Amino acid sequence: MALLTLPMVAEEAQDSVFFHKPDPLKAVWLGAIVPGAGQIYNKSYWKLPIVYGGFMGCGYAIQWNNNRYTSYKRAYIDLYNDIQAGTVSEDPSKSYIAVIPDGYDLTRVGGSSKWLSTLQNQQSIYRRYRDYSILATVIVYALSMIDAYVDAQLFDYDISPDLTLNVEPQIYYDIQRQRSAEIKLAIQF
Repeated sequence: MALLTLPMVAEEAQDSVFFHKPDPLKAVWLGAIVPGAGQIYNKSYWKLPIVYGGFMGCGYAIQWNNNRYTSYKRAYIDLYNDIQAGTVSEDPSKSYIAVIPDGYDLTRVGGSSKWLSTLQNQQSIYRRYRDYSILATVIVYALSMIDAYVDAQLFDYDISPDLTLNVEPQIYYDIQRQRSAEIKLAIQF
């Protein structure tokens, strides 16, 4: 009798080697530790460029907006300090002159006080865009984890092409034994 159960155990072991049913919680935790690892665990390799492309795009947006924010912040602080000291100049090495658009000088942008308020506005705009980029990165991270979970949950979901809709008339008797007709719809999965 032991000889009969041995081939069955070997057969079950072979089936488990070739069939991989992912665990949804493990996919989420792997995706939380390393972004994209949940997709690798689920063997959805085609989703990796989407996940990493989203992270790279968000990272680029954070860096670009942060660079603009810091340059406008530095220019604002330098111009504010020069206005307080009374040493405002058109020296191109000054940070507040470096951020003026090409073809303009300090007088064409409305003077030092007008340019100071413009620098403050630009600083707040790029700080807000940087913060939005950080929020977008968190959203991409959360979506990659949700995708790993849903993909693992629906791994063995049967999508059979045998979806049928049966439409048939039916006679219905109400409480007072009155007959009426109705149409019965039945969807079969």
